[in-house]
Amino acid sequence: MSDLTLSNLSARIGMELGVSEWVTLDQSRIDDFASCTGDRQWIHIDVERAKRESPYGGPVAHGYLTLAMVAPLAMQIGVIPKDVAAGLNYGVDKARFLSAVPAGARVRLRVVLIDVEPKENGQAVMKTRNTLEIEGSDKPALIADTLAFLIPAARSRLP
Repeated sequence: MSDLTLSNLSARIGMELGVSEWVTLDQSRIDDFASCTGDRQWIHIDVERAKRESPYGGPVAHGYLTLAMVAPLAMQIGVIPKDVAAGLNYGVDKARFLSAVPAGARVRLRVVLIDVEPKENGQAVMKTRNTLEIEGSDKPALIADTLAFLIPAARSRLP
């Protein structure tokens, strides 16, 4: 949403801010995530064992990998207002992992603005509901309410 600004953000509460493009969570990305985090549980990285023993019939993406996809896909949508110098991760109020994402599945993010809390010096905390959808599934991978601390361009330094 390229017309999103700090001044019109509150008027968008309750509205969908956008939907990202589809992104494939392939085995290579899952393996890279395992390497970065040290989470090498077999259900994610041992393809042959996962095909034999996993209730999903193959490897699945880490839950935290799916959560990590929220920020870049939200940026793709353009949820940070254009007059903001920085939008910083401020926290996660609630996250629920609802469905496993099989390796090779495509996901996309749907973002709804829940709240905007004004802070000092024109700053604000923006709360969004992020639903990571799995292509071909009625059930999303996750729903997470996240917070972003917004610093206006005119005041790009924290006090």
